[in-house]
Amino acid sequence: MALVAFLRGVNVGGHRRFRPSQLAKELAAYDVVNVGATGLLVARNPGSRAEFRAELMRRLPFETDVAICEGRELMQLRDENPFEGQTPQLELVPFVSVLVGPPGRSLPRMPIGIPSNDEWYVKIVSRHKRFVFGIYRRHMRTIGYLGRIDAALGTRVTTRNWNTILSTIRILERS
Repeated sequence: MALVAFLRGVNVGGHRRFRPSQLAKELAAYDVVNVGATGLLVARNPGSRAEFRAELMRRLPFETDVAICEGRELMQLRDENPFEGQTPQLELVPFVSVLVGPPGRSLPRMPIGIPSNDEWYVKIVSRHKRFVFGIYRRHMRTIGYLGRIDAALGTRVTTRNWNTILSTIRILERS
């Protein structure tokens, strides 16, 4: 089964920039597909997870956190549709955060509004295993609040727009 690698904090605002398409070429032995400039890679022929992770980390031009999951885990998320029943609103964007490591403590009760449940820009609404689901407001302040998800959950996460996850699933379905 394919593996999906979520690279944390890459190609963001000029910080830790690199060419993920070039990295995918360097990982051709694993049949890697780059998902745009999102810091997501799909390894369609990864071999062992440990071997793929080691090679990926060796080829990255800097140290960063990487969360790796099986492609079928993302397909299961899509099938369970964590955003079902929510009325789409232009100013709200659904997202998924992946826990990079185990939480340092038990995760808090949800929903969690950041900065608060009354005046939130980011709202964490639910969790399934290592995946956390939420919505954020389209606003200039939001990027700063997305950076506070780690503190709210007590562990490092890497976050992607739900549409990016759906695009990744389409790649998985074609493999």
